[in-house]
Amino acid sequence: MTDFKERVFSGVQPTGNLHLGNYLGAIKRFVELQESRDCIYCVVDMHALTAQLYQPDLPAQTREVTAAFLACGIDPARNIVFNQSQVSGHAELAWIFNCVARMGWLGRMTQFKEKAGKDRENASVGLFAYPNLMAADILLYRATHVPVGEDQKQHLELTRDIAQKFNVDFAEAIAGHGHGEAYFPLTEPLIGGPAARVMSLRDGSKKMSKSDPSDYSRINLTDDADTIAQKVRKAKTDAEPLPSEAAGLAKRPEAENLVGIYAALSNREPAEVLGEFGGSQFSAFKGALVDLAVDRLGPIGAEMKRLQADPAHIDRVLAEGSERAAAIAAETIVAVKDIVGFVRH
Repeated sequence: MTDFKERVFSGVQPTGNLHLGNYLGAIKRFVELQESRDCIYCVVDMHALTAQLYQPDLPAQTREVTAAFLACGIDPARNIVFNQSQVSGHAELAWIFNCVARMGWLGRMTQFKEKAGKDRENASVGLFAYPNLMAADILLYRATHVPVGEDQKQHLELTRDIAQKFNVDFAEAIAGHGHGEAYFPLTEPLIGGPAARVMSLRDGSKKMSKSDPSDYSRINLTDDADTIAQKVRKAKTDAEPLPSEAAGLAKRPEAENLVGIYAALSNREPAEVLGEFGGSQFSAFKGALVDLAVDRLGPIGAEMKRLQADPAHIDRVLAEGSERAAAIAAETIVAVKDIVGFVRH
């Protein structure tokens, strides 16, 4: 059996307007994981092209995500922080995985169906093959764990399928080149946390999103204290007081969302929060949530603005991270080319 070094990989698309959902669902967990694991965090700018091909703001958005990583507490000295397009191995391995993955696998991807809509014939090949590039992102570093939200779980299952098929199809070559029984790990998801899925402040049935036309549907990481307070106080709720137990949140999506946000920001379980606020009216609970959100998010927004005022510093972080990532990636690409049978000079 092959033993793999435990390593975490995850990425965030540079699509602008990072919000509370990005923080609680991803970046906060990244910060926590760096305390116990070897971590690689990537700004996946190549993936961004699947959403919109021409993006004049892409450099600024890439720096914004990097600034958010740093402002939230990710240490670029202890972890690798870089942008995907600067390491050519992502594209090289993605092509090989395009040949490993099956059309039927990709055709079942829920996100492709949602994003392509009824006009699938007009969807880009990049959008269709997006999961293969995601698999390459992860397996280029032979990552053993990936923190993902529920909406990305299917893509990670595909990553495992690709790794498994590669390992089986090339088993003889893998063993012959001294890589044991398998070259790629079957990456495990890290799913969880009290607010792994943060919903809109205006509609508890919809995920918090930057594409929502209402800015009041989300709290942006760059919002100031007054804006955060206003958005929380205007958040949609129902007429009933908060329940005393988590079971009482069933069929109350807005209440469940606000309690989940409070729990995640305070590093507590929803049941604990309800133990404190059960029976309270939303006006009182929202006041406490405002204080907590401003306390946690205010310093992040201020630090992001400070970092973004010095783009040269952000670029140095990305350049140093890309160099470190490329060194790991090069080892994988050399090994994979040998396994596949490419002649190297």
